[in-house]
Amino acid sequence: MRVVSVVGARPEFIQVAVLSRVLRRRHHEILVHTGQHYDAAMSAGFFDQLGIPQPDVNLGVGSLGPGEQVGEMLRKLSPVLERLDPDLVVVRGDTNSTLAGALAAKALGLPLAHVEAGMRSYDKSTPEELNRVATDHIADVLLVTDGEAVERLAAEGIRSGVHVCGDVMYDLYLQALPRAEAALSPALHELASEPYDLLTLHRGENVDDAARLRAIVAAFAGAPRRAIFPVHPRTRLQLERFGIALPPEIFALEPLGYLEMLALERRASVIFTDSGGVAREAYFASVPCVTLRDRTEWTNTVAAGWNRLAGANETLIRQWVRQPPTMPLEHPALFGDGGAADRIVAALESSRTCALIASARKTRATRASPAAGA
Repeated sequence: MRVVSVVGARPEFIQVAVLSRVLRRRHHEILVHTGQHYDAAMSAGFFDQLGIPQPDVNLGVGSLGPGEQVGEMLRKLSPVLERLDPDLVVVRGDTNSTLAGALAAKALGLPLAHVEAGMRSYDKSTPEELNRVATDHIADVLLVTDGEAVERLAAEGIRSGVHVCGDVMYDLYLQALPRAEAALSPALHELASEPYDLLTLHRGENVDDAARLRAIVAAFAGAPRRAIFPVHPRTRLQLERFGIALPPEIFALEPLGYLEMLALERRASVIFTDSGGVAREAYFASVPCVTLRDRTEWTNTVAAGWNRLAGANETLIRQWVRQPPTMPLEHPALFGDGGAADRIVAALESSRTCALIASARKTRATRASPAAGA
């Protein structure tokens, strides 16, 4: 198969690190980077550290408002897909790159596969929820992490083309773990030598809202442990814009690579984050997580008792800063067994998917023939 993979943000880079290795054993993959994470620390570092193939195409879209960003991605992506004429387009997760890739593929009549389909927070005020719902409803192949995602899709009338595969982020976690500690610099080793919490913030619902951002930061004032805070470029800009000073208990760092983050996550007392990817990594590492959102699509981690929802509630966050949440004794395998990438490729090679590809190619050929245009 000739497959175009569309990526643009950290969780998508992480997934590519595993899936591309398996996919490229038997198929031709073309990697298209939208440029959504345009900062080198958020993009190039991941490609270098994880051995991700360099993008064949970089659209260079960069930082724009959500609507403008999707529109610009579509404008640049559509002619690229027309020229490449792939058998299949693969998108991942719930970013603006996901939605743009999905819309561009279906506008051209290309079969579409969605990795990490079926996740829902049921909060339609967030762009991520709109992106994932819209993508699921136009995807042809839906690659889900667990049975609960199957049930959510079925409740929305989506029953065909759904495959339970596990989570490729867990695949990479298991593969990268032996290298994680060695990736820490001496300075980070020293920083992590005493008990600490880990804080990450990047979602618009938090960092673009002065009141929410101020409340989250204030909750760490007077904390009994240092909070290590790798600062997303967007978050840094908003802290400056709103004039929010970090308390001395928050130790700010430049963005870190995947391996450094993995090592810090495993050593942390508690992880405070608004990232779905980091929340999952906390679960993989059996570290208590407090999600700084009002809702999460990763409800299984909450139901298992390893994740707490705090939103931007200063009192609630401060409570868990001072007294880490008690974790249950059980830690069920929610994200598969580390073989998700193999299952995803098997689903893409299934007889149904191959028939879909053949039918779509025949339709495109008919539309392009002189007789069809007469």
